[in-house]
Amino acid sequence: MIRFDHVVKRFGDHVVLDELSFRVGRGEFVSLIGPSGSGKTTILRLLMTLERVDGGTIHVGGQCLSHRLKDGGLVPADERHLRAARKRIGMVFQHFNLFPNMNVRQNIVEAPLRVLGLSKEEADARAAQLLQLVGLADKMDAHPARLSGGQQQRVAIARALAMRPQVLLLDEVTSALDPELVAEVLAVLKEIAASTDITILCVTHEMEFARHVSDRVLMFDHGRILEDAPPEKLFTAPTQERTRTFLKAVLERG
Repeated sequence: MIRFDHVVKRFGDHVVLDELSFRVGRGEFVSLIGPSGSGKTTILRLLMTLERVDGGTIHVGGQCLSHRLKDGGLVPADERHLRAARKRIGMVFQHFNLFPNMNVRQNIVEAPLRVLGLSKEEADARAAQLLQLVGLADKMDAHPARLSGGQQQRVAIARALAMRPQVLLLDEVTSALDPELVAEVLAVLKEIAASTDITILCVTHEMEFARHVSDRVLMFDHGRILEDAPPEKLFTAPTQERTRTFLKAVLERG
């Protein structure tokens, strides 16, 4: 479902991703871990087309995301190509990014109505179903300011799912929450992973969550993958010393 082939991303002279190649299968839940600045969030931004690659290619669902075909060859994707590709990808950010002037229902139905062309009845039915999934069926008419941080993040997850994405990207979705609210959001994500075939790529510092929900965990450092393994192997018997020191520091801090 996701394929990076020798992807390079630079910011000025700083190489953030260095000939990065990896695959994520359909329906897999893959967590990206590693120190800050190791390139994890840049991967999500490339998939959301918020950044452009400087080398290599990215494919999503068998179609090239970073480039398009022209005269038998690949050229950098134009805005029309990127706009179509974005419909297949959802993202949940650290900071909920809900529209404060809209209630919960309106936040969820806005994109399906405008981008997918759903009828009001279809969009409302989809919103009701998703709010049931994230445990907020009774908050349909509430505005974001009336919700806790955990509730706002669950609305943001429902909003991303309302577009029926093939791929869902999660960028440190619990980092802006008070500790007591983290569990409720992680429980929702665990349910989504178990009950849908959406491919999920998750940047997280929640090691226990990554360990218990992921199919695979990728350890990053300096724009490269140091380890790619099932969570039980990576967390109990990492092969790289850098992974061992990172996990020790994060788990002790937690």
